[in-house]
Amino acid sequence: MTAAVNVTRNPDADWVAWAAGQTGIPERALRAYVAAAVTVNATVPACGIGWNTLAGVGSVETAHGTYGGGTLTEAGRGSRPVVGPALNGAGFAAIADTDGGALDGDSRWDRAVGPMQFIPSTWQIVGRDGNADGTADPFNIDDAALSAASYLCAGGRDLTTAAGWTSAIYAYNQSDAYIRKVRDQAAAYAASTGAAG
Repeated sequence: MTAAVNVTRNPDADWVAWAAGQTGIPERALRAYVAAAVTVNATVPACGIGWNTLAGVGSVETAHGTYGGGTLTEAGRGSRPVVGPALNGAGFAAIADTDGGALDGDSRWDRAVGPMQFIPSTWQIVGRDGNADGTADPFNIDDAALSAASYLCAGGRDLTTAAGWTSAIYAYNQSDAYIRKVRDQAAAYAASTGAAG
């Protein structure tokens, strides 16, 4: 599996506005992806995660938090919470409730939550505060993007290599079709901003 090109850059406001127009990614989501990639690459420079990889995941998971017709507020929360289907074994893995329904509202089965679709048990391990408000909130795009970047870079993965990139996306969702969708979307975002290599 070939990796998508990873694009790294600083979150310059003018560039973010321009790139949002080129890609169709909501500006608020793109700002979170770029900031998360910059933050994680500063702390784990060997990872080399690109904003476009995070955007690829966000696109496939929830159309950047807009699934179901929602929008992202300036504070980074969805106008409506994005909660996935019950992970009850019917078409999905069976994952019994791990959080008493605290995040997903379901005390029988887990459901993926937020713009980057974290399972509550995974969020308990990797959830990070990306907007420095003192709370790690999976429904906030800043927190979710930073947590996703950290998760994808875990275990010393090098996302600048095809093997490292593929391993990271596979850890997020163990499906070859999913990997292809994220790769294609991430590569399209890179190409539309003139960053394809």
